[in-house]
Amino acid sequence: MSPTRLRARLTYVGAVIALLIAPASAQNGSQFRDWKSSVLGDAAPLAPRTACATLIALTGYEFSIVSATAVPASADAPVHCRVAGLIAPEIRFEVSLPSAWNGRLYMFGNGGYAGEALDAPARVTTMKRALSRGFATAQTNTGHDGAREPLGTFAADPQKFADYAFRAVHVTALTARRILQSYYDGAPRHSYFDGCSTGGRQGLISAQRFPDDFDGIVVGAPVLDFSGTMISYAAGQRALAASPIPASKLKTLSEAVYAKCDAADGLKDGLIDDPRRCHFDPTADLPRCAADVDGETCFTAGQVDALAAIYRGVTRNGETFFPGWPVGGEAGWTPWFVSGQAPQPIQAAFGETFFRNMAFGRPNASYDWKTFDVNADLDKVQSARSALDATDPDLSRFKARGGK
Repeated sequence: MSPTRLRARLTYVGAVIALLIAPASAQNGSQFRDWKSSVLGDAAPLAPRTACATLIALTGYEFSIVSATAVPASADAPVHCRVAGLIAPEIRFEVSLPSAWNGRLYMFGNGGYAGEALDAPARVTTMKRALSRGFATAQTNTGHDGAREPLGTFAADPQKFADYAFRAVHVTALTARRILQSYYDGAPRHSYFDGCSTGGRQGLISAQRFPDDFDGIVVGAPVLDFSGTMISYAAGQRALAASPIPASKLKTLSEAVYAKCDAADGLKDGLIDDPRRCHFDPTADLPRCAADVDGETCFTAGQVDALAAIYRGVTRNGETFFPGWPVGGEAGWTPWFVSGQAPQPIQAAFGETFFRNMAFGRPNASYDWKTFDVNADLDKVQSARSALDATDPDLSRFKARGGK
């Protein structure tokens, strides 16, 4: 199998579910339902060997502690020590340490272009869920503040780009271990990472590049081929810019897809069991507008061509570079493919900020990102691809050290 075909297969799952990922929220699916069944679940909990406040004096190469706060028990979390700190240059992290520690570290990932506030409600909920089961937790904003530097604008600073791409999770994991050692006088028996979307990419980066960081990695909906996803966004948005499809027409599109594909698995039940088994052809399967005059329940020739490009995917030198978007999710294309009430679709916002701030190694606010040509321009973004993409299928080092 050629590297290009392998890359396309690796990205298929991400292509199927990337539509569902919110741009800037941590989405971690673990509910810890099996935590008690673990052999370690019966291990005696470990108590702190020092006071929480003493951790403020802890220092190390590149990191400093900003606060160490003893937090009383609440309805949804036990007594714990919350440590906030900074890893140079601007990686903010938080480590929370329960008074009865099960010996395990749980780190959770980020969403979209990250930069989240570490006290955001969804992140606090995730942290408390783990604490209540005895886990110590760790999290990071990946080196920038998304409120001050939205989307990918932080990447104008090469160090912040590297921190987001691959460094922040790694150095936060190392720092968390140092804090655990100081507080409990013991290293974690096992360390886990849990992430979805960008968090899924972070998990795969950890397994591929830093196999000693975590014993177990939970990966959901990973944007593993980040650059390929952005190139796909550019191609799709270029097609839709030439022949826009309003959000109001997605219902008609979805109905046509289900009329063709619902029964492909042998059961017409309102579900498309496997999108790969249905060969939906916009040219043949969509209602066409009379005299090519646009209408609410029909499609013009240009709109059909735009949809065909989206379903076909991106090709390079005659081979699939990034797979087309599978059928079945059209009713949810707002606000990803089409904007609805937003100024621009999410794909446009993500693609624009990638090409203008990340792709070429230096920012270019005037770059017309829709003109990117995967045949002529791919080599120009190789550095960004090497930093961001988690497409290395070789997990042998992670497997060899017992990672799962």
